[in-house]
Amino acid sequence: MEQHRLDIAFVSDVACPWCAIGLASVDRALSRLDGEVEATLHVEPFELNPDMGAEGADTVAYLARKYGRTPEEVAQAQARIRERGAAVGFAFGPRKHVWNTFNAHRMLHWAGLEGRALALKRALLRAYHGEGRNPGATDVLVELCGAVGLDPARAKSILEGSEYKSEVRERERYWQKRGVAGVPHVVVNDRYVIEGAQPPEAFEQAFRQIAQEHHG
Repeated sequence: MEQHRLDIAFVSDVACPWCAIGLASVDRALSRLDGEVEATLHVEPFELNPDMGAEGADTVAYLARKYGRTPEEVAQAQARIRERGAAVGFAFGPRKHVWNTFNAHRMLHWAGLEGRALALKRALLRAYHGEGRNPGATDVLVELCGAVGLDPARAKSILEGSEYKSEVRERERYWQKRGVAGVPHVVVNDRYVIEGAQPPEAFEQAFRQIAQEHHG
């Protein structure tokens, strides 16, 4: 049986819990389409908190201020996120702090050149959303790069310099110009858009439909 090809851009931020759910959903959808669809999945940068300082901020206070919610509403939203995560096999832990993710995006850009971006993305999402670790901290990034088969010494030298800063900014601007204002934002074959953390069934249906249309 001939396979249908899909190029999937997953525009997201490490700090975004719905992106963790969305990526787990996309992974599940693609595993169900194995043999039917040949998909290339790549990650693209978006920052929810681009102006966040290196020291970060308390999660509840920050989200309450940013979205005009009460602490109770933030807690309800987090409970809903935990539930949705559990449904797709992603375990959320306590995320007491929000951090700047620009350096994480620089590492992801480099990891993409080395064919390791998805592995690093999943490791970063687990470290932040599962373990509450700082995804912008040099020691965390160097450790995670090593864990996914990247050279830790090279990772450290990139973080200490300015490599890939302009490339990441350029990709962020590119997606902003294309109208991306919230994430996760999934673009298939550069023309079909799926917004938000859909359940695996919705992604599966959309991918199958696009593959057939594209083929037809």
